[in-house]
Amino acid sequence: DDALRNIQINGKAPVVLEDLTLDDPDTYALLSSGDTLGVFQLDGSGMQALLRRLRPDNFEDISAVQALYRPGPMGADSHTNYALRKNGLQPITPIHPELEEPLKDILGGTYGLIVYQEQVMSIAQKLAGYTLGQADILRRAMGKKKKEVLEKEFETFQRGMTANGYSAAAIKTLWDILLPFSDYAFNKAHSAAYGLVSYWTAYLKCHYPTEYMAALLTSVRGDKDKSAVYLAECRRMGITVLPPDVNSSAADFTPVGNDIRFGLTAVRNVGAGVVEAIERARVDKGAYTSFQDFLDKVTVAVCNKRVIESLIKAGAFDSFPGTRRAKFVIHEEAVDAVMGLKRSEAAGQFDLFGDLEDAPGLQVELPDLPEWDKSVALGFEREMLGLYVSDHPLSGLEEGLSRAASHSTAQLTDAEAYPDGQTVTIAGLLGSLQRKTTKQGSLWAVASVEDLDGSMEVMFFPKTYQKVATQLAEDLIVAVRGRLSRRDEQLALYASDLTVLNLATSGPGPRPVEITLPAHRVNEAVVAKLQDVLAAHPGQSEVFLKLTKPHGATVMKLNHGLRVAHSESLFGDLKAVLGAQCVG
Repeated sequence: DDALRNIQINGKAPVVLEDLTLDDPDTYALLSSGDTLGVFQLDGSGMQALLRRLRPDNFEDISAVQALYRPGPMGADSHTNYALRKNGLQPITPIHPELEEPLKDILGGTYGLIVYQEQVMSIAQKLAGYTLGQADILRRAMGKKKKEVLEKEFETFQRGMTANGYSAAAIKTLWDILLPFSDYAFNKAHSAAYGLVSYWTAYLKCHYPTEYMAALLTSVRGDKDKSAVYLAECRRMGITVLPPDVNSSAADFTPVGNDIRFGLTAVRNVGAGVVEAIERARVDKGAYTSFQDFLDKVTVAVCNKRVIESLIKAGAFDSFPGTRRAKFVIHEEAVDAVMGLKRSEAAGQFDLFGDLEDAPGLQVELPDLPEWDKSVALGFEREMLGLYVSDHPLSGLEEGLSRAASHSTAQLTDAEAYPDGQTVTIAGLLGSLQRKTTKQGSLWAVASVEDLDGSMEVMFFPKTYQKVATQLAEDLIVAVRGRLSRRDEQLALYASDLTVLNLATSGPGPRPVEITLPAHRVNEAVVAKLQDVLAAHPGQSEVFLKLTKPHGATVMKLNHGLRVAHSESLFGDLKAVLGAQCVG
């Protein structure tokens, strides 16, 4: 619903989901590529891998994949066999030679495999003479796994099949397949209903990526880990997520052309009532033109020092003159000054002030202060929003982090693909370090490791802590190897090793520079500015330009005359011209 509203908010024709046909080739291309992060029921890495193997091209496949990725069918390896048989990589063999012909009508559409509960019931009716009611009792008995009930059901099933002329071998083979399948399986009505919502969400992600991802971010705004995963997905898709802005932001994440604007309710300490007052004031009194103008126009409810401080730290006033640091320094004084006027106005004493603009002590001048250091500004931003938005301390280090880690933190949230106890390596920024002591007096520590996709809690228990204690410090870029823990649905890493990474100088010889840019942002002016920056930093490193689109990317190698020298100045200039996420 939010995505459909976003489509109209963004000036596009409304979409009626019920009117969509179920044969859109672009949607099936997205599904077949496994590009389904954020798509209903198809979000996990295990499901993504199955979709890439299966390559769905019709709605029956979408329905089937919902049912196949369940313990029952997976226990019989039916999910893999379905994918192989669909694509002609495995022959369609019958359950038993005697059963090929009688089961053709029931299993023909699923490549000779049992996928749905309804098929179990149809088999019992056709082969063993069950009524529909008896078949449903059989289905329920198989699901409950009560030995005495199953033994009784098998006698009935065997008697019915024997009466219809089937051999003991055929009966036992079929029963041995039906029993584990029913461990946990879907009925087709359920799978098809799920499949329809999966198709709709895949269609929206394919054809309305900005509007859909904005809705997706709104849906998880209270979950910083999921928000980080979907924010990273936006970056991968070439969608820029803009920081909150008091003039442009609504309560929720909203599409702005091909970009997404952060919602104001996602800012810490800023409630729905405050956001409503901010929106109402800019509608009634016009867009805010400065920090002082904002304070003048909003109501008393908004002029709360904690609220204003949070908005400053989140970057919501960045479109106004002055740095975040300057606004922070004077915000308390400015709020006190304007609150005096608002209280007097509310008490009917407005006439004592005469002309507002001439009233003494109401205007607080912004000091001429430089911006906070990048690390400080980003730290405040993360404190207020739960994640980095305008930039990331690890921007530009993607390649080195990828080499050092076996998995990203986002991948490891998939419990089915990465179960409790699996050994993995993650790489990122070490933070939230707390050193502790056990009851026995041994030292240990707990920290977080954050990569570009999210963060994970890491435990350094006494044995490991003794090895790495001297290396533990906040804001270091590290690789940590350890064992996954999923106790009480909380994901953590029990560390066994830690390595401090020096990514700035890794790799022999001049490393290439890859610049990532959404294709829709490319125009003559941008190209000219890019050429100017590259020309100002001549060197030996090749430059590659990666132009991203919602469902792919094109990488181009720039000519020899545009080779550059690695430096913080180069990366700073590139980010200033093309945005914080351009260097990889």
